[in-house]
Amino acid sequence: MSSGARWSISSARLETQLQDRKPIYSTWEATAEAGRCLYCHDAPCIPACPTTIDIPTFIHKIATGNLRGSARTILKSNLLGLSCARVCPVEVLCEGACVYGGWQRPPITIGRLQRYAMEHGGARGLLPKAKRSGRTVGLVGAGPASLACAGTLARFGHTAVIYERDDLPGGLNTTGIAPYKLQADDALEEIRFIKSLGVEFQTGVELGKDVSVDELLERHDALFLGPGLGPDSCLGVPGEEGPGVYGAIEWIRRLKLTPTFSVEGIDRAFVVGGGNTAVDVARELAGLGVGRVTLLYRRPAEKMKAYAHELAQARQEGVVVVTETAVAEVFRDAGTLAGIRLVESENGRPTDRDFGIEKADLMVVAIGQTKLRELVEMFPSVECDESGCIAIDPDTGATGNPRIFAGGDAVNGGKEVVNAVHDGQVAARSMDDLLREAPAGRREDG
Repeated sequence: MSSGARWSISSARLETQLQDRKPIYSTWEATAEAGRCLYCHDAPCIPACPTTIDIPTFIHKIATGNLRGSARTILKSNLLGLSCARVCPVEVLCEGACVYGGWQRPPITIGRLQRYAMEHGGARGLLPKAKRSGRTVGLVGAGPASLACAGTLARFGHTAVIYERDDLPGGLNTTGIAPYKLQADDALEEIRFIKSLGVEFQTGVELGKDVSVDELLERHDALFLGPGLGPDSCLGVPGEEGPGVYGAIEWIRRLKLTPTFSVEGIDRAFVVGGGNTAVDVARELAGLGVGRVTLLYRRPAEKMKAYAHELAQARQEGVVVVTETAVAEVFRDAGTLAGIRLVESENGRPTDRDFGIEKADLMVVAIGQTKLRELVEMFPSVECDESGCIAIDPDTGATGNPRIFAGGDAVNGGKEVVNAVHDGQVAARSMDDLLREAPAGRREDG
């Protein structure tokens, strides 16, 4: 068990071989781009951001050289402003709403300007903190939702303690983001900022083993559940289990953290799935020099959930996209992955039409993650909906238990980092109201 005083990772990580696709602006570039902003009175980019950052104001401060003020403006609305600047799909959020787009002109590059402000303006010492309240909140999971919630609670004067099963905090920000967007050491640096607000971390703590639900309810006045999602889902086809076949989250984690992980000897790689994670994995493999990378999707191309701009970039980078095709069987030679049998799929279901066996050195399955229903149902009066996600009041983050709130992927099934940040901050404000209304030391039965 660790208090999180130090989190270290090896510099010999495979992810460091992948270059930043949107490198930070120079001062000249940032100033010039900020000067293009029209500072719209009713700026459509603000409501397009799930955390409603005052985008024209932070950009104006860049243009005037007030980088500390720019960073402060961002952090007031989004405590994870640095990672969101790098990983948000701005093309379909703030930048997608920019008025320039309606005039067939390039939108303001809001994401890159936000990154410039956060990296040059700094974060520590920018936000005031309230007097200590004497109230305490426990948070389960150290992903973006919990980080944003805990940081906000700490600013409100409450003690926030995050419990994380992994040895490293951050959730998918640390272990699951494509390296050309955000690398693990950068994610950990942002987490150190959250810690500097007064948030306490207990890593290597597993619920039900190292700490019980009853203990958490006894220690804290309120709880926040942000455990994310479970392990990778699998195809369930013959031969799938064994070397050479990975779930996407497992594969990305090894890419980002394991020093000995390598793609040496991999010439033919297949990625199964049609979402953004599948596209990320395919682009990573292509960027690492794998000879032929094929993305397999069981439905027509127009049904793919991946963002169109990400898919277009994958194709430009050499990824071959094959649709209406499914994997029916995995073949091995002395335990080593040798090939996969492909069949035609119709309406997402495999058919009897056989496309034959394709040689394969690697297969990564990116078809989603399992839900943590059993973990969630350990908490009294907290329920899951039909899809296995935690049921909450979307306006407050409250569950069926008045002392327990929730947010992030465990609630929405897997959305963007910025959505998790929004959930965490909404829940923090609701918990702040609850904690200040209840008499000191009062803990209603869960």
